[in-house]
Amino acid sequence: MSKLKITDLKKSLKQLEHKELVQLITDLYKINHDVKDYLSVQFGGEEVLKDLFNNAKKKIQDEFFPDRGMPKMRLTEAKKAITEFKKIAGDSNQVIDLMLFYVEMGTEFTSAYGDIDLKFYNNMLSMFDKVAGACDRDELLYKELKDRLYSCVTMSYGIGWGYHDGLCEIYYSISWDIEEEEE
Repeated sequence: MSKLKITDLKKSLKQLEHKELVQLITDLYKINHDVKDYLSVQFGGEEVLKDLFNNAKKKIQDEFFPDRGMPKMRLTEAKKAITEFKKIAGDSNQVIDLMLFYVEMGTEFTSAYGDIDLKFYNNMLSMFDKVAGACDRDELLYKELKDRLYSCVTMSYGIGWGYHDGLCEIYYSISWDIEEEEE
């Protein structure tokens, strides 16, 4: 089965009457969770986006520190929560906030439960590097997140596999005047 191309989709949609378009969108809303979230944000605004952000944050937290039961630590599920939110929110600072929260949870988890493995730490370092890169491009974002960034570095002290050193290297690569602000 070949998929419908965007140009063909647009042609087909232009041929539909208003009532048919409304029904099509309503049907999509009912059968697809991503469409429901997207349209809810489009028509519900910031309040809906805030709820979706909090839901994504909760999904990340639950992988490391669930309210009940043992942690599953499924990094793919935690990252999926970020990706799904990004689809709805676009490249917003809230996405960066979730990415940093992911690293915070991972760092806190390994502090609480002990060393994990190299793949885990490389995953955390990669996400931290993305956050630091965004902060390096946006001074206001850096100022908003600098305390949390630094907290990740200090919380990682003593963790194995070169994790602390990696976080330090990434953190101190941010071009804003970090040393001046910490004095």
